[in-house]
Amino acid sequence: MGKVSLHGVIDMHVHSAPDIRERAYSDFELMEAGIKVGARAIVIKSHHGTTMNRAYLTNEHNKIMHQNGNNFTMFGSITLNAAIGGLNPIAVETGLKMGAKIVWLPTTSAENHLKQYGKTGGIACLNNGKIVKPLKEIFKMIKDYNAVLGTGHLAPAEIFPIVEQAKAMGLDKIVITHPEFWVVGMSHEDQVKITKDYNVYLERCYAQPMGGGVYRNNLEDNLTIINKVGYENIIVDTDGGQVENPHWEIALENYMQFLADHGIPENQIDVMTKKTPAKLLGIAN
Repeated sequence: MGKVSLHGVIDMHVHSAPDIRERAYSDFELMEAGIKVGARAIVIKSHHGTTMNRAYLTNEHNKIMHQNGNNFTMFGSITLNAAIGGLNPIAVETGLKMGAKIVWLPTTSAENHLKQYGKTGGIACLNNGKIVKPLKEIFKMIKDYNAVLGTGHLAPAEIFPIVEQAKAMGLDKIVITHPEFWVVGMSHEDQVKITKDYNVYLERCYAQPMGGGVYRNNLEDNLTIINKVGYENIIVDTDGGQVENPHWEIALENYMQFLADHGIPENQIDVMTKKTPAKLLGIAN
């Protein structure tokens, strides 16, 4: 396969400004980058609340600037961290009503995240192996609004029972958030098991933070997991937007080119970057 094309791609995990930390692109700049390469959609991720309001304004800006001359759409999400009150059903319902497409379980406020960084406290999603009451309410809303559940920065020991209980409640759109990230630390064996047992999707990202502004490339490991699990249960995302990493469109192109150069067929790359994300977001691609 020759040079890959980003035409029609969908990235379900990108960080942009405004944010607490510096980001490579603002929402509008990210939109312009997406339009320039012919992307279909991007989901804005923030650790500090909701982004569906920002996505709405970005799409309105797109209409004004480009006069409906493209089919790019920005989507928003909600992350259940301390900034919005943690496992807050009212915040989730509000976010979903305003168009949020993904509900992420706690990330930087998660009990596991803080533990991995040598701290105590944090938001717990389980009590004696059962999802806590607010999470039951939230799962019902996710199902009712046909949204996506992302597992955030939880540990594998939490993710398995949460996925089992979410599936029992009828949730079909479940994404295991960057299982390769050292904070999550899901083994290859567990990644194979969770996809086989529950038919969930693994979000495999371009790079991961190692601390001190240093990022580690995940591409070799991503290729290994694609070959172990199968492309049908993989989503290719960047988790991009950091100033330390290549700009979003460069990172995604490098990622896709790496897969193509290492034997992943074009049709399989299309499933991981276009067809599966479109299905999860409920859009035509």
